[in-house]
Amino acid sequence: MIQGILSMSAIQKIPMSKRQIILDTETTGLYAEGGDRLVEFAGLEMINRQITGNNLHLYVHPERDMPEEAAKVHGLTIEVLEEKNAPPFAEVGRQIADFIRDAELIIHNAKFDVGFLNMEFRRMGLPSIEELGCTVTDTLAMAREMFPGQKASLDALCNRLSVDRSKRVLHGALIDCELLGEVYLAMTRQQFDLMGGEKEEDEEVKPVIIAETKRPAHLKVIKANAEELAAHEQYLDGLGEACLWRKAETAGAEA
Repeated sequence: MIQGILSMSAIQKIPMSKRQIILDTETTGLYAEGGDRLVEFAGLEMINRQITGNNLHLYVHPERDMPEEAAKVHGLTIEVLEEKNAPPFAEVGRQIADFIRDAELIIHNAKFDVGFLNMEFRRMGLPSIEELGCTVTDTLAMAREMFPGQKASLDALCNRLSVDRSKRVLHGALIDCELLGEVYLAMTRQQFDLMGGEKEEDEEVKPVIIAETKRPAHLKVIKANAEELAAHEQYLDGLGEACLWRKAETAGAEA
């Protein structure tokens, strides 16, 4: 069981300087406790809602065969991994553990990825994700809370939140992290603005009414002619509801 998955209300209380890792993995199958292994890891660091560029992307040799069904999903065959000189997890596990230590992990369907990472860490005698001081935010759970009864896959969220996923031909940990980062920012935009405060949307713009002052005697008043007045009204018509001049006139008449 995953400990420390954050709710939407808890997310609002996260200090903006906290280190967050957008995380995804690819594997040989669905069952961490049934002999499947991790074959790709990607983590993108984010601080203050900005991707820092301090990222970690690794291909991993599973030390077993690659089922055809899994290869069709992510395109990673054993031959491809060997061409990439992918090391076994035992050679990179400590690097992954150090990278995610004490961070908030943002994962889509966190139970899956956390299960595989904890299995791989356990095989090496390394601490679990919980023991590394990580908290976990599951964007799948967030999506089901925000959009009840609607599809909550990463593809569906990209479509709903206008995130471009045209580069995603196959599942891949790195591209999925990049998309998930955009999805997470879009899903939490109402909780945070760029400075970390709560965002006020559709804030009403109130016209400023300038008090009338007495005109100095030496200043002449040159009134607009009929043609100029008509052109002015036509311009104001084009502004529609955005016209502060007419809002000011209306407010003044109602005062």
